[in-house]
Amino acid sequence: MLHEPRTTPASTLTEAVAEAYVEGICFKTGPPRRLGIELEWLVRDLHQPSRPVDPGRHAAAVAALRRLPLRSPLTFEPGGQLELSPPPAGSLTACVAQAEADLALVRAALREHALRLVGHGHDPRHPPRRLLTAPRYDAMEAYFDRGGPAGRSMMCSSASVQVCLDAGHEEPGPLGYARRWRLAHLLGAVLVAAFANSPLREGRPTGWRSTRQAVWAELDPGRSLAPPDGRAPRAAWTRYVLDAPVMCVRCDEGPWSVPEGLTFREWIRRGLPRPPEQADLDYHVTTLFPPVRPRGHLELRMIDAQRGDDGWQVPLAVTAALFDDPEASETVYRAIKPLAETAGSAPAPRNPLWRAAARHGLADPELHAAALVCFAAAQEALPRIGASDALRAAVAAFTDRYVARGRCPADDVLDRAPGKASGKDIRS
Repeated sequence: MLHEPRTTPASTLTEAVAEAYVEGICFKTGPPRRLGIELEWLVRDLHQPSRPVDPGRHAAAVAALRRLPLRSPLTFEPGGQLELSPPPAGSLTACVAQAEADLALVRAALREHALRLVGHGHDPRHPPRRLLTAPRYDAMEAYFDRGGPAGRSMMCSSASVQVCLDAGHEEPGPLGYARRWRLAHLLGAVLVAAFANSPLREGRPTGWRSTRQAVWAELDPGRSLAPPDGRAPRAAWTRYVLDAPVMCVRCDEGPWSVPEGLTFREWIRRGLPRPPEQADLDYHVTTLFPPVRPRGHLELRMIDAQRGDDGWQVPLAVTAALFDDPEASETVYRAIKPLAETAGSAPAPRNPLWRAAARHGLADPELHAAALVCFAAAQEALPRIGASDALRAAVAAFTDRYVARGRCPADDVLDRAPGKASGKDIRS
């Protein structure tokens, strides 16, 4: 089902209208039928990956990519990261095929410029460097700079595999939207741990298997934490959206203003610096970055970008199997419910469960035990959801190489890294 937020004509908002609008669009329910993925990559020199890419060379490659006959929307993050977002597909096989076809075109075009796509959750070599200039990014940088360096790292140095799933049924049960919402916030920690792939920063270990996740946990909590648990999902998300700080107020000319300490609810009530409109609310939602974002469908945003041309296929397949196969979903939900005790009352990704996942990966015994159940359930479910033999083999190989041994991709990097025994904490 995977819906995009609808756009309405410009009109001044009231608080009641805004609440009704957000509550009406955040979870579009119905049988899970479609699957989507958003793939972010770092762009590096083909022959000298440790060498920063010159902005002019990057711009020339972007111009060439814009001319490709892609089915997928192609966008770029502030640090030059490439993002490919294939249209939602009716099956796992179709989702993989669409992404593969467009990635093949993108890679061929980049090779013409001696560039390539590289999968790391966080740039392992270079400090944050913004290549793109636009009012949105100028405002975003100014906003995040108030809270320290994590914002620039997120903007310019991070990359992920984002899996998009239908919200689920209105009714309760394994495929009910409330259950899937709860499952996403518990299983999300297991996915962070299993696919952690960013242990380095500027060539040195950071002390985290997923530096990307550690960075996101340090961002402004009003827009990067999950909504507090305990409320009905629609009510929780609606309150979260309206009480989140406004990142910027857009304008047609000149720089966008970056208000300080102004929530969207207060903006509606005050009507300053101008009254907000429906389009402002739609835009505001795009500036919120919790680990699971409901936009009609569910965006799971916690998985590090993966190495290799097809490394992204494993987290996609595992996540799809565990959410969309009723038997696997029920098995996994029962197995990981005890993780809620470790998580405690603090929202992800700042609670103890998510911090353990980011720091230790599957070396954490509780997360390792949960991952063993999850990956076994996924492997059993993949034939039932029509996964290809090649995809099933890839998941089995990942399970044998990492999950069965209590390892994650970051451990391979650390095995080769200098000073692997310790590293500076990401906050230092």
